[in-house]
Amino acid sequence: MENEQIKVLIIDDEFPARKLLSEYVSKIPNLTLCGACEDAMDAMKVMQQQPVDLILSDIQMPELSGLDFIRSLKEKPMVIFTTAYSEYAIDSYDLDAVDYLLKPIAFPRFMQAINKVVERMKAKSAIPYKAEKDFFMVKADYKLYRIDYADLLYIEGQSEYVTFHMKDKKKVTAYYSLKKLEEELPSNEFVRIHKSYIVAISKIESVEGNMLTVAGQKLAIGKNYKDSFLEMLCSRG
Repeated sequence: MENEQIKVLIIDDEFPARKLLSEYVSKIPNLTLCGACEDAMDAMKVMQQQPVDLILSDIQMPELSGLDFIRSLKEKPMVIFTTAYSEYAIDSYDLDAVDYLLKPIAFPRFMQAINKVVERMKAKSAIPYKAEKDFFMVKADYKLYRIDYADLLYIEGQSEYVTFHMKDKKKVTAYYSLKKLEEELPSNEFVRIHKSYIVAISKIESVEGNMLTVAGQKLAIGKNYKDSFLEMLCSRG
């Protein structure tokens, strides 16, 4: 992983910002600069011509903001937002951004963000793989943990980490993407109910309003997930 090249695309309407980020990219051996674009339209052209692993994107730009550009992508590379404005941080995490850098950006802070990218790529290559039919393995704390489907109650997303809540109050916290877990786990056994929660369907004890209970723990049902969740429950009788 250390030698794997990460293809980087910079999007910023200000030349000094593009120049600085290009210099930062050039200092890190496993980063390769694909392009430095002043708007989203130019960035799209680059992405149509070559694969991109990481986008460094400003937010406030003419015609199309960085947030709207990332939302528009069907296949989303990893993204680090680079901006002078702090008020878009929540929006960025809704888009599963790796990091959110406030200008002026110092090189040590940039390096910290790139380390997060490397860690996410490691996690992506490891997450989670099924060994048999009824369990999977996850990496955490330099160890491999076996998590049995039968023991798993719910999974809680916490920024860049997730916590697996299991029977007997056991927990494992690891650097994984909740969205990726949603794709990997069997849909007939687990359901996403909130941007922060995936639950084991068989462990749901009750549903009341916008809340459900799993092992005595009340969890919120997100507005964007409620309809599909209720349809799933109805379909199961």
